[in-house]
Amino acid sequence: MVLLGLAFIALNTAIAYAAVGSKVISIVTGVAFCLAFMIVVRLLHRAMWLSLLSFIPGLFVLVGSVELAPDLALENRGVRQQVTVVDAEVAGKRHTFTLEGDDGPLDEPLIYRGSAPDYEIGDTLTVLTDPNGVIALKEADRVDSTAKLGSLVLGGSGWTFIALVAGWRGHVRRREGRFDTLVI
Repeated sequence: MVLLGLAFIALNTAIAYAAVGSKVISIVTGVAFCLAFMIVVRLLHRAMWLSLLSFIPGLFVLVGSVELAPDLALENRGVRQQVTVVDAEVAGKRHTFTLEGDDGPLDEPLIYRGSAPDYEIGDTLTVLTDPNGVIALKEADRVDSTAKLGSLVLGGSGWTFIALVAGWRGHVRRREGRFDTLVI
């Protein structure tokens, strides 16, 4: 069961990297893998509480695998550019900043979702752009695949712990001759 969980993590991360332009695909497959892991825990070890508990590390697995791919792709193939903020538009909590580099204005704006952006007109910052145009540009300081990998490892560790607890629980119940389907 531990290997199954690790295979789900690796497979969803690979799917997210292959479909880096569309997060929907990796989110759908990630949710399916998380639900499959929950069902396997429930069917093999007859412990609904462990199955529901596996949802928490499943969230870390889902977020880590989906968010790791764009940051990793930008780190590997992204082009680092020094730009200046020349214009800003605000629509609710969506801030759109027009950027200008050494070669003129960039085709893609920097988008910030929130109430208090860190950028003002005239600020100079470093961004990473995707030469393929698949991934939205990001400020270079905000691209951190190590943090996403940490989330993925935390989720995988949680699934491993749950698999070990479920296996121990099943072993103890079989040794004591209790084969009923108690929830607890």
